[in-house]
Amino acid sequence: MFDRMLVAIDMSEMGKKVFDSALSIAEKHQGRLLLLHVLSAEEDNSPLPIPPNLTELYPAVGNDLTLETWRQQWEEFERQGLEVLRSHQQEAANAGVSAEFQQISGSPSRIICQVAREWQADLIIIGHRGRSGLSEMLLGSVSNYVMHHAPCSVLMVQ
Repeated sequence: MFDRMLVAIDMSEMGKKVFDSALSIAEKHQGRLLLLHVLSAEEDNSPLPIPPNLTELYPAVGNDLTLETWRQQWEEFERQGLEVLRSHQQEAANAGVSAEFQQISGSPSRIICQVAREWQADLIIIGHRGRSGLSEMLLGSVSNYVMHHAPCSVLMVQ
Protein backbone atom coordinates (compact mmCIF):
# COMPACT_ATOMS: atom_id res chain seq x y z
CA MET A 1 0.00 0.00 0.00
CA PHE A 2 2.79 2.43 0.90
CA ASP A 3 5.59 1.62 -1.49
CA ARG A 4 7.11 5.08 -1.89
CA MET A 5 7.35 7.18 1.27
CA LEU A 6 8.75 10.69 1.34
CA VAL A 7 10.17 11.47 4.76
CA ALA A 8 10.44 15.21 5.47
CA ILE A 9 13.07 15.59 8.16
CA ASP A 10 15.08 18.32 9.76
CA MET A 11 17.97 18.22 12.23
CA SER A 12 15.81 18.47 15.33
CA GLU A 13 14.76 15.77 17.79
CA MET A 14 11.42 15.72 15.92
CA GLY A 15 13.30 14.89 12.72
CA LYS A 16 14.66 11.75 14.38
CA LYS A 17 11.16 10.74 15.55
CA VAL A 18 9.82 11.24 12.02
CA PHE A 19 12.60 9.08 10.58
CA ASP A 20 12.07 6.32 13.18
CA SER A 21 8.33 6.23 12.39
CA ALA A 22 9.01 6.11 8.66
CA LEU A 23 11.56 3.32 9.04
CA SER A 24 9.10 1.25 11.05
CA ILE A 25 6.38 1.69 8.40
CA ALA A 26 8.81 0.94 5.56
CA GLU A 27 9.91 -2.29 7.26
CA LYS A 28 6.30 -3.44 7.65
CA HIS A 29 5.26 -2.54 4.10
CA GLN A 30 8.55 -3.34 2.32
CA GLY A 31 8.52 0.27 1.17
CA ARG A 32 11.18 2.62 -0.12
CA LEU A 33 12.11 5.89 1.54
CA LEU A 34 13.05 9.24 0.10
CA LEU A 35 14.63 11.22 2.92
CA LEU A 36 14.18 14.93 2.25
CA HIS A 37 15.82 17.80 4.09
CA VAL A 38 14.88 21.29 2.93
CA LEU A 39 17.53 23.90 3.65
CA SER A 40 15.62 26.89 4.92
CA ALA A 41 16.04 29.79 7.29
CA GLU A 42 12.76 28.57 8.86
CA GLU A 43 14.58 25.64 10.49
CA ASP A 44 15.40 26.31 14.13
CA ASN A 45 19.15 25.72 13.92
CA SER A 46 19.77 27.40 10.55
CA PRO A 47 22.04 30.44 10.24
CA LEU A 48 20.37 33.81 10.38
CA PRO A 49 18.79 34.59 7.02
CA ILE A 50 21.28 37.12 5.66
CA PRO A 51 21.17 36.96 1.87
CA PRO A 52 24.51 37.52 0.11
CA ASN A 53 23.30 40.77 -1.52
CA LEU A 54 22.14 42.38 1.74
CA THR A 55 25.12 44.72 1.97
CA GLU A 56 24.42 46.00 -1.53
CA LEU A 57 20.92 46.99 -0.43
CA TYR A 58 21.87 48.19 3.05
CA PRO A 59 25.62 49.00 3.21
CA ALA A 60 25.48 49.94 6.90
CA VAL A 61 24.20 46.48 7.91
CA GLY A 62 27.28 44.43 7.21
CA ASN A 63 30.62 44.04 5.56
CA ASP A 64 32.53 41.33 3.71
CA LEU A 65 33.41 39.66 7.01
CA THR A 66 29.72 39.40 7.94
CA LEU A 67 28.87 37.86 4.57
CA GLU A 68 31.81 35.46 4.74
CA THR A 69 30.78 34.40 8.26
CA TRP A 70 27.21 33.83 7.05
CA ARG A 71 28.46 31.77 4.08
CA GLN A 72 30.59 29.63 6.37
CA GLN A 73 27.67 29.07 8.73
CA TRP A 74 25.39 28.17 5.81
CA GLU A 75 27.95 25.72 4.39
CA GLU A 76 28.22 24.09 7.82
CA PHE A 77 24.41 23.89 7.99
CA GLU A 78 24.38 22.16 4.58
CA ARG A 79 27.16 19.76 5.66
CA GLN A 80 25.30 18.83 8.86
CA GLY A 81 22.11 18.20 6.87
CA LEU A 82 23.91 15.84 4.50
CA GLU A 83 25.52 14.08 7.45
CA VAL A 84 22.11 13.46 9.04
CA LEU A 85 20.69 12.22 5.73
CA ARG A 86 23.60 9.83 5.14
CA SER A 87 23.32 8.52 8.69
CA HIS A 88 19.58 7.85 8.29
CA GLN A 89 20.19 6.23 4.89
CA GLN A 90 22.74 3.88 6.47
CA GLU A 91 20.36 3.07 9.34
CA ALA A 92 17.65 2.21 6.80
CA ALA A 93 20.07 0.02 4.83
CA ASN A 94 21.02 -1.81 8.03
CA ALA A 95 17.32 -2.50 8.57
CA GLY A 96 16.95 -3.82 5.01
CA VAL A 97 15.04 -0.77 3.75
CA SER A 98 15.93 0.99 0.50
CA ALA A 99 16.45 4.70 1.04
CA GLU A 100 17.72 7.60 -1.01
CA PHE A 101 18.01 11.23 -0.01
CA GLN A 102 17.80 14.76 -1.30
CA GLN A 103 18.73 18.08 0.24
CA ILE A 104 17.16 21.09 -1.46
CA SER A 105 17.08 24.80 -0.61
CA GLY A 106 13.74 26.58 -0.60
CA SER A 107 10.36 26.83 1.05
CA PRO A 108 9.88 23.55 2.98
CA SER A 109 6.13 23.28 2.49
CA ARG A 110 6.24 23.80 -1.27
CA ILE A 111 9.37 21.70 -1.82
CA ILE A 112 7.90 18.76 0.10
CA CYS A 113 4.75 18.75 -2.03
CA GLN A 114 6.69 19.26 -5.26
CA VAL A 115 9.14 16.43 -4.57
CA ALA A 116 6.30 14.13 -3.48
CA ARG A 117 4.53 14.82 -6.77
CA GLU A 118 7.67 14.34 -8.90
CA TRP A 119 8.75 11.18 -7.06
CA GLN A 120 5.16 9.87 -7.09
CA ALA A 121 5.11 9.27 -3.35
CA ASP A 122 2.30 7.20 -1.83
CA LEU A 123 2.79 8.75 1.61
CA ILE A 124 4.46 11.81 3.11
CA ILE A 125 5.67 11.43 6.69
CA ILE A 126 6.20 14.76 8.41
CA GLY A 127 6.56 16.13 11.92
CA HIS A 128 4.32 18.63 13.62
CA ARG A 129 5.79 21.12 16.09
CA GLY A 130 2.47 22.04 17.64
CA ARG A 131 2.41 25.67 16.60
CA SER A 132 -1.00 27.23 16.72
CA GLY A 133 -2.68 30.57 16.88
CA LEU A 134 -0.52 33.62 16.32
CA SER A 135 2.79 31.77 15.97
CA GLU A 136 1.31 29.54 13.25
CA MET A 137 -0.15 32.55 11.48
CA LEU A 138 3.11 34.52 11.60
CA LEU A 139 5.58 31.68 11.05
CA GLY A 140 3.36 29.41 9.00
CA SER A 141 2.95 25.72 9.46
CA VAL A 142 4.76 23.42 7.08
CA SER A 143 2.68 20.43 8.16
CA ASN A 144 -0.58 22.37 7.72
CA TYR A 145 0.38 23.43 4.19
CA VAL A 146 1.45 19.88 3.29
CA MET A 147 -1.81 18.42 4.67
CA HIS A 148 -3.80 20.69 2.35
CA HIS A 149 -1.63 20.55 -0.78
CA ALA A 150 -0.07 17.08 -0.82
CA PRO A 151 -0.63 14.85 -3.85
CA CYS A 152 -0.88 11.78 -1.58
CA SER A 153 -1.68 10.67 1.96
CA VAL A 154 0.12 12.42 4.83
CA LEU A 155 1.13 10.98 8.19
CA MET A 156 1.85 13.62 10.80
CA VAL A 157 4.13 12.55 13.66
CA GLN A 158 3.39 14.43 16.90
